[in-house]
Amino acid sequence: MADKAMDVYLNDHLAGAMLGSDLAKQIRARSEGTPLADIMGSVAPQIEEDRQTLIALMARIGTSRNPVKRAVGWVTEKASRVKLSGLTAGEPDLGIFMSLETLALGVQGKLGLWKALQQVADRYPAIRSVDLDQLIERAQNQHDLLEHARLSAGAQALTPGQVSA
Repeated sequence: MADKAMDVYLNDHLAGAMLGSDLAKQIRARSEGTPLADIMGSVAPQIEEDRQTLIALMARIGTSRNPVKRAVGWVTEKASRVKLSGLTAGEPDLGIFMSLETLALGVQGKLGLWKALQQVADRYPAIRSVDLDQLIERAQNQHDLLEHARLSAGAQALTPGQVSA
């Protein structure tokens, strides 16, 4: 069984991973027929794979999944659909931009998770069974793609008088 700090840390990241996986799927669906959909077509499944990797790692370490954090993550994801869709601002481009920004920040958090686990892998044999170097590289690649898409979406959403296509 993992210690309390590790339990809390991993459960917090699992809640974020659930939100990130769902958000990536939302962005992919809302951007169908655009170049962004192609990007999300590759990134969204990777984000889900990373979430599954975290779940498996938690099981190997002996970390139980916190039902309260799972419920809060689920509610947050559902509430984010309205905000990040652009409905509250009446601007779909702004919703895509904010969604990409949220997802890019989440991927940065995931990158931080993998790096932190790398620092304590010598104390947790189960962590050593995970290819953290590969996960770190993948998270960095995901962030690079999302950051490029985010900046492009921001230019579209934040430019006065732009009409979305």
